[in-house]
Amino acid sequence: MSVFGGLAAQWHGPKPVVDYINPIIGASTDIQLWPGKTFPGADTPYGLVQLSPDTITGGDNGPGYSYEHTSIEGFSFTHMSGVGWYGELGNLLVMPTTGPLKTVCGDNSSEDKSFKDRVSPSPAYTTGNGYRSHFRHETEIAKAGYYAVTLDDYNIRVEATAAPHAGILRFTFPKSDESRIQIDLARRIGGTSTRQYVKVVDNHTIEGWMKCPPDGGGWGHGDGGADYTVYFYAQFSQPLKQFGVWSADVPQDERSNIESQVFRDAAVHAKILNDCREMEGDHLGFFSEFPTKAGEQILFKAGVSFVSIEGARENLGHDISGWNFNGVRQQARELWAKALSDVAVEGGTETQKEIFATAFYHAMIDPRAFTDVDGLYYSEADHKVHQTSNFTDRTIFSGWDVFRTEYPLLTIIRPDVVNDTINSLLQQAVWSGDDYLARWEIFGHESGCMDGDPAVSVITEAYLKGIRGYDTQEAYHLCRESVMGPHTSRADLKAYSKLGYVPNDISYTLQYAYYDYCAGRFAQALGQANDATFLLKRSLNYRNIYDPSVGNMRAKKTDGLWMTPWLGAAVNDPDNPWQGPGCIESVPYQENWWVPHDMQGLINLMGHDYFLSYLNEFFEKTPPDFKWNNYDNQANEPSHETPYLFVYAGKPWLTQKWARFVMDHAYNTTAYGLPGNDDEGQTSAWYVMSAIGIYPVCPADDVYIIGSPIFKKVTIRLNPHYYPGREFRIITRNSSPQNIYIQAARLNGKPLDRAWIRHSEIVAGGTLEFVMGPKPNENWGTEELPPSLSSGN
Repeated sequence: MSVFGGLAAQWHGPKPVVDYINPIIGASTDIQLWPGKTFPGADTPYGLVQLSPDTITGGDNGPGYSYEHTSIEGFSFTHMSGVGWYGELGNLLVMPTTGPLKTVCGDNSSEDKSFKDRVSPSPAYTTGNGYRSHFRHETEIAKAGYYAVTLDDYNIRVEATAAPHAGILRFTFPKSDESRIQIDLARRIGGTSTRQYVKVVDNHTIEGWMKCPPDGGGWGHGDGGADYTVYFYAQFSQPLKQFGVWSADVPQDERSNIESQVFRDAAVHAKILNDCREMEGDHLGFFSEFPTKAGEQILFKAGVSFVSIEGARENLGHDISGWNFNGVRQQARELWAKALSDVAVEGGTETQKEIFATAFYHAMIDPRAFTDVDGLYYSEADHKVHQTSNFTDRTIFSGWDVFRTEYPLLTIIRPDVVNDTINSLLQQAVWSGDDYLARWEIFGHESGCMDGDPAVSVITEAYLKGIRGYDTQEAYHLCRESVMGPHTSRADLKAYSKLGYVPNDISYTLQYAYYDYCAGRFAQALGQANDATFLLKRSLNYRNIYDPSVGNMRAKKTDGLWMTPWLGAAVNDPDNPWQGPGCIESVPYQENWWVPHDMQGLINLMGHDYFLSYLNEFFEKTPPDFKWNNYDNQANEPSHETPYLFVYAGKPWLTQKWARFVMDHAYNTTAYGLPGNDDEGQTSAWYVMSAIGIYPVCPADDVYIIGSPIFKKVTIRLNPHYYPGREFRIITRNSSPQNIYIQAARLNGKPLDRAWIRHSEIVAGGTLEFVMGPKPNENWGTEELPPSLSSGN
């Protein structure tokens, strides 16, 4: 009987996939555990609003929340997911309180080790003397589009839910003669807003804005150059009767130093202006007070905009016109359920389903739609407001991270989002006057974070896979400028072009070689033969920094000699505990494998047997807890493709072994369930694609390496505006946690004897079937190897 006999019955779980989403996964900033830095609050797919609790302001605490903390300072309406570099946003911080008014949140120095090391808490600034409140995790509920917690110091139950452009909070108060909702208008993750405005519109409504320039800190502690204004239009279900403004006199030179004693003392001693109906200042807050009965519920809702107060008003009116909190919550859940339906899964363990659903969720937070409901949006590229025409403007492009797996995933499931992103990146390059592509874009600004030309990979991949709803000639021009100049962010382009490598640097040399390949493929597709020949040849520059005497990539000096001394492939630079000599957030052993466009060429360079033994040793030395390490460091992007490289050497069962090992050991369902920063969905997207069973080692090729699928059935629903097929199914027989090895495969009913599949085969629709077993089939997938530049296929 054929091993592909009748399929087992489909799994019908006890709850829908959307209810497996657990936003607590990864919600930590504890550096000792190498955190995911995600936020646990309410949001919608690619939404403008992320309404989430904040436990800390200041330091490198991008999400504003960390699971180890025991107190909450408020609930802000905007967040970024999974980022380091101090983070950004965290605007419109709302907090319900009782008792005397306090104008400062208080610090959590007793809860946060890094905070404790940086500052000495003021007696007037401790938790007990600020408006923050203790909480317990047993009172927390975090689900798709919903978050709830009890503030123990005030006995207030807080619930939060969100719509794409607005959010709503429901507070259940105790009996109190002095209950309150207060809003810190100056608060900002990693910094402060430097100017605010608030106005009482009527007895239920306030409006205003918060200006957030680089000199207030924020992204990169100001070095990231984020410069934006958040506008809000907010309403209280309880009439405004006793209300006012507080205003702190913070010295100009202390505004970005939010952890200084001077800043804190100024905030503690803010002036209270009762009945103030309108004010503009440098450090403002607003409050509304009222008596409450036990169990009385009061709601607060707000629309936000980066364009205008009018935009915020229209956003709130469109998204949350009434006070039906449960209706908004249900709509948010339905939006997530619809988004997750792009990839339907059956089978798997309860743990696998929870990790997968949450990873998929995290992968769809960004790139967020940056437009208001009327289609207007602001761009920092030219500091102007624009009207959407044929695409949705999107922002938060963490290029160095997301080009690897996040965008290949979106290319399959959400080609419209990829198309939007490309249009947004093209206009940013033009409006800014840069004439090259941003590598880390935020609000239309190139922040300059990390290295390389990742947008070139994203655009090339999209074009070659049929996503072309943009000016392709302009796209090619900007790709060409980015890698060839004269308009380029490659400060060392002249040396790279002359020497064939970047002096004293492994990471930059290898990154540039890959992006040269991408631009070369784009040129080839457009008939730009001279550019294609030049760039594809230059993409072989990786060969120039391989040192056979040490068996690894190695930094080379300007004079052509190797950097000395050679400390070892897995050794950090003595002056930098996070990376090795010539490397960016990695060591030479990890960088050695970064030749995604020409793995066959790398195998030829190293020798087949040495390549395999050296790569296998790389995994055998990896600690099973997957904390930050100098081997397969799943905590950071340079290692993400490595489990899939065995297929290029004809050993696909080792890819199956190690890919499953990473899935099983690096991810879990706790607050520490991501191995490292999620980086706007990249680390989560790795799990999604690996669990499905395919992975894009080289995004600019139309090839996915087959790994070890964990579900009985995966159904990918294809967008008919981009792809001819209706859906693509991946089905496994004998799927279990023990049966990790592929025994046989079929594609559309015909035997498949290669461990890779083309993008065109997926988007044509059809069925890929696997039979799994507990032991390797060392004959399957070994003959027809994946294409590489040197193999000529």
